[in-house]
Amino acid sequence: MRPVDLALYRFPPALRWVVGRIWMVERAFERAKAEGRAADDTRLRIFFVLAMFAAGFLTLAVYATKAALFPSVDRAGAYAAVAGARADLVDRDGQLLAVDLPHFGLYFNPRENWDIDEVRRKLPTVLPQLQPARLEKALSSTHREYLIGGLTPDEKAKVDDLGLPGISFEDEVHRVYPLGTTAGHLVGFVDRGGAGLAGAELALDDTLKTNAGRGPVPLSIDLRVQAAMQDELQKAAILHQAIGGVGIVTNVRTGEILGMSSYPAFDPNAAGASPPANMVNHAAATVYEPGSVFKVFTLAMGIDTGAADINTQFDVRTPLALTGQTIHDYDKGDQFLPLWEVFTHSSNIGAARLGMKVGPERMDKYFRSFGLFAAAPSELKESARPIVPRRLSDNVVASMSFGHAISVSPLALATGMGSILNGGQYLPLTIKKLDPGNPPQGRRVISEATSRTMLDLMRLNVTQGTGAKADAPGYRVGGKTGSAEKAENGTYARKKLVSSFAAVFPTDGPMNADRYFVLIMLDEPKPTKETFGFATGGWTAAPAAGRVIERIAPYVGVKRAPVSLATLMKGGPTPAQLSGGER
Repeated sequence: MRPVDLALYRFPPALRWVVGRIWMVERAFERAKAEGRAADDTRLRIFFVLAMFAAGFLTLAVYATKAALFPSVDRAGAYAAVAGARADLVDRDGQLLAVDLPHFGLYFNPRENWDIDEVRRKLPTVLPQLQPARLEKALSSTHREYLIGGLTPDEKAKVDDLGLPGISFEDEVHRVYPLGTTAGHLVGFVDRGGAGLAGAELALDDTLKTNAGRGPVPLSIDLRVQAAMQDELQKAAILHQAIGGVGIVTNVRTGEILGMSSYPAFDPNAAGASPPANMVNHAAATVYEPGSVFKVFTLAMGIDTGAADINTQFDVRTPLALTGQTIHDYDKGDQFLPLWEVFTHSSNIGAARLGMKVGPERMDKYFRSFGLFAAAPSELKESARPIVPRRLSDNVVASMSFGHAISVSPLALATGMGSILNGGQYLPLTIKKLDPGNPPQGRRVISEATSRTMLDLMRLNVTQGTGAKADAPGYRVGGKTGSAEKAENGTYARKKLVSSFAAVFPTDGPMNADRYFVLIMLDEPKPTKETFGFATGGWTAAPAAGRVIERIAPYVGVKRAPVSLATLMKGGPTPAQLSGGER
């Protein structure tokens, strides 16, 4: 064996085969030359060169076809490497919420242009959004300048058609929100460099950057639920000329947020063009004195501690006089009320007496366990801290019992309510879609028996109390109204209300079943002829909550139970409703 043949064994098998073939051809060349067959030698060399080129082109064709038909991880990696690239945001069913689309940055180099006036005259005709000051700065510069970014392919083509020397483009990643204002506050937006500034874009910023090119990031919201709730919130806010509003829908078993809206809405595609006030997510970033919806927490606390049961009697015949404060009911009572009627009549006096009976120490413990003394533990960075009193004096305990003397965000309110309605487990609300097979584990704050009692009381309040206008026949709706007078210049403004309704459905079924919480809150709603001059929660927020439930129940799998004709025909406001419902 020749030294060359021995040397081949130093190479890997594939390379050894290629080198062997080359040596075979070379030996054939040598034999042809030695035998004086120059023509054969030439033909062999030409054939060999053609064969090598054919093999090379065939290899390139195979790999190009594979790359086009079967995108590889390498291509995804290349996409992710684009500056500012982010993964798509989708809802829990894969519907698109936010996506990166190719856009272009426009640049001008005066060194490559011989007619500045032509650029000044023609460019604004196809790009009216181009700032004149920026254009003039670029035209008077001595080097290449950035003009504008975020151009669509159509806009780029229009600029190209002008044929202006010195104009050039660079690829950019531009974030687009195809649904506009729908879920705008929850989804949020990014800056020009692709960094999250608000909502889920900020809360999940690192995840969205890491997952760029690897697949979408699903949120917990259901677009069908979101659209229905946002539509009803907007209709109610416009009808009652409210200055603001909030809508939240959650699954209390899992803590997933299925919908979240803030009114007025804004379009994240044009965040910079929106009034700053419209960009505030009132659901998470604004705190309110919630009013009588807070009685849900007070009664749950009183029942769970054993301080009262649903039949415990409370004296509401006269106002409750405290040092420097007198607590009245919206409707004057002339009797003792059992606790269940304190709830359905929304008696401030009864709730205050219950809170004082429980006492400040136990109130502090329970309200902290409901998450009312801290910012809601959500991924949303906007989650605001509550305004809480420094100490729980008798006046504070009495006032907090019916939702005054404390201001919390609707997000914190919804989180705490979930723990009362899901069997007694406190679960942080989340904007992430959770694994259905791995439900989250919370911490116990009240007993399961107390939770069941509160569900029954909330159902009773819709069938016989202040929440009647929220009823959606067949869906076993429960809830509590709230109408808090807003603090203004050290006093309460009687005609400026934060009106709300906190609903739950269905109130029946196993405690570990899916159950849904709906919160509608209107900031300073105005009365209408149809509301008999009242702007309280029972007249403004409760009907909107009922319409939301009617629309979303089929989407979340809640079936309508049979309803009797007598129930359907029941109508007309009760005396309590005609008096405005509650405070």
